[in-house]
Amino acid sequence: MELTKEIRASIDKSVLCWLATISTKNIPNVSPKEIFTYYQKDKIIIANIASPQTVKNIKAHKSVCVSFIDILVQKGYQIKGRAEIINSNAPEFLEIKKVLTKMTAGRYPFNTVTIINIENVKPIIAPRYLLYPETTENEQIESAKKAYRI
Repeated sequence: MELTKEIRASIDKSVLCWLATISTKNIPNVSPKEIFTYYQKDKIIIANIASPQTVKNIKAHKSVCVSFIDILVQKGYQIKGRAEIINSNAPEFLEIKKVLTKMTAGRYPFNTVTIINIENVKPIIAPRYLLYPETTENEQIESAKKAYRI
């Protein structure tokens, strides 16, 4: 499944994503990830900076879910797919690492990357948009700023 222009723009606006994985005992684990972006037309890449449980879980179960939102607009996406861990000796690692290293400015070392092949995408929107359809993004931003004391 290809990432649309809207999904890529949403990723660019999001500070964190949340990656859900499953352990060998079928226990869910959700972990925040700061260094992530889209890659090619149909993949998400995430730097594994401090992610031993995530890496272990993906090696056991490839199915994952990643979610991200623009915290002020309170819109984003939930993406489900199959993940794999790309090690530093993989042929594509250097190219992927270069993309993610630009985001870290070299401050966060990582030797593996999670790559997610997208299978399903679903929009996430704050309930206010559904309950009060006349809500504009600017109104939602102002409301979020008050809630977050920005």
